[in-house]
Amino acid sequence: MTEFFRLIQNENMKIYRRQSAKVMLILLLGLILAAGLIVKTSQPAPKENTHWKQELVQQNQVLEKQQTQVGGNRQAINQIKKTIALNQYRIDHNLKPSGGETLWGFVSGAAGNTVLLISIFTIIVVAGSIASEFDTGTIKLLLIRPVYRTEILLAKYLSSLLFAVLCLVLLFLFSWLIGGLFFGFDGAAEAHLSYTSGVVHQTSWTLAVWKDYLLNGVSLFMMVTVAGLIAAAFRNGGLAIGLSIFMMMGSSIIVTLLSGYSWVKYVLFANLDLTQYASGTPLRSDMTLGFSLVVLAVYYVVIALAGWLFYTRRDIKA
Repeated sequence: MTEFFRLIQNENMKIYRRQSAKVMLILLLGLILAAGLIVKTSQPAPKENTHWKQELVQQNQVLEKQQTQVGGNRQAINQIKKTIALNQYRIDHNLKPSGGETLWGFVSGAAGNTVLLISIFTIIVVAGSIASEFDTGTIKLLLIRPVYRTEILLAKYLSSLLFAVLCLVLLFLFSWLIGGLFFGFDGAAEAHLSYTSGVVHQTSWTLAVWKDYLLNGVSLFMMVTVAGLIAAAFRNGGLAIGLSIFMMMGSSIIVTLLSGYSWVKYVLFANLDLTQYASGTPLRSDMTLGFSLVVLAVYYVVIALAGWLFYTRRDIKA
């Protein structure tokens, strides 16, 4: 076990000594700062609104009329019900909506697109880590040690996931800091409202943001595993990176093209986006969070097993 932890330590040292890893971390922080500057300079200063309750009441009245006009559009009806319930909760509990961008609003907004970027970064790390050992021949130096190939592969895989965790922690901390500096730390006490099964809940913003990270992280986790499989099978980092990013970017198009078929719910890409359950708009009405988790677990076992077989069974060229 001690030798295995040394392998993980060794893999982490390899990752952070590379210039590419440093560039990715700097790019991540730079994009958050740039996003904060853009939002800060593009939005006008918020104005004090003392009639917000009356405005929410009027908005609910308009939405109730719209609800009778959308017909059988289930997604539109659910969205209208959600907005009405949230507005009514604010009125009943005297929770004034923010007049502009806030600390937590910026943190939540930064999470959406930046997690995708972190997925790309982690794919680059895991593909390069697995394939480069074969390209440079350093895999032979690892195998002369008293360790199994399985341990080497697992160490590389876990180290890549730890890199993703580090990126998520940096994303949260830096976006919170930038949000506070640009939009005021008084927004840290802002209430977070969620709508689940027709009921409004007041929860912690920190838990809500990390819930989004977790839901989006499932896609990251699966695509990193796919990248590892391709790198182990073809021993080509560039191919693994290119194919994995192509599949990740094109997954929504694939799902859209297959959405008319009932068996689309068994396709990997249809189950990657778990935020569809948080928003109450699953791809198909017969899909649930539990169902998607089971489908993903099956795919994960198959992909991980295939990657392990490719990595441990193939001969190493001299």
